Amino acid sequence: MVEAEWLDTLEDIAEEHGYFEPLGPDHSVTFVDRGRTLLVTFETMDSIRERTNCDVPMGWELIEGTDWSQLCLLSNGETWFRHPAVYSYFDRLVDNGFFEEFDKVIFFGTESCGYAASAYSVAAPGSTVLALSPQATLDPRITSWDDRFHHMRRTSFNDRYGYAPDMLDAADRAFILFDPSFDEDAMHAALFTRQNVIKIPCPYLDGRIETFFRRMNILKPLLEIASKRELQASDIYQKLRERRNYPPYLRLFLNEVEATRRPYLTAILCRSVLTRMNIPRFRRQLSISTKALHRNGVSIRGPLEKQPA
Repeated sequence: MVEAEWLDTLEDIAEEHGYFEPLGPDHSVTFVDRGRTLLVTFETMDSIRERTNCDVPMGWELIEGTDWSQLCLLSNGETWFRHPAVYSYFDRLVDNGFFEEFDKVIFFGTESCGYAASAYSVAAPGSTVLALSPQATLDPRITSWDDRFHHMRRTSFNDRYGYAPDMLDAADRAFILFDPSFDEDAMHAALFTRQNVIKIPCPYLDGRIETFFRRMNILKPLLEIASKRELQASDIYQKLRERRNYPPYLRLFLNEVEATRRPYLTAILCRSVLTRMNIPRFRRQLSISTKALHRNGVSIRGPLEKQPA
């Protein structure tokens, strides 16, 4: 489906439940009017199309089965939502007291959209922000070390809704999740140091935190917790325990452990995983590590539990 047709279809659906509005040449917004919890998401059209068998914003999927309202800001390309039409739209929402109509407001976004979720949360004081691998700014005077987004170097991050960490001052609390193995993401996360900001390192997720969260089915449960009470760091860490049973994460973790060239640690990891699930690669690596240890006169104590069929 070409872009114009897709947007027309999206507009038709949105108009049945709320509204659709273009915001300048590269942005648009949809609003689904339901209940007094509002989920605000920022998404790119490419990210929507990259998800398997999906032609609607992820925000719409996240409110399925709930009575939440949903405000989705869409961008055509990676724009970081830096456009006067977007600023004006949020100004209008503030002037009309839009966010005051809701008991709970949650902002969510990933990477460039995580930046936007953080920056525009200032429009809804007392909101909760969940931002995955967000950039703090792309102002080269502050982040000259980040050379990933050269096409944004001439875009202003110094005017309205500009520096995301400062815009979080009005939030009740914000959670910045990042993969510390990606230096640029970790350095951006460091810029978000604020009293109401909680930083959650998520190592060994290959920088694809949103993808892993969706596939482990922990993203929506976290948002549901945030809709009912104050989200805590312990809630996120508890949900992250699902990584222990998610093979793609375990394979990435095994890669990191193997890189240390410490067969004892590799063997311990493989044995732990094999007590819960039967993954051939872990069985092969356990055999390799055990033989290496035996050559050095080291043995792994304790029997390996029976494998699942």
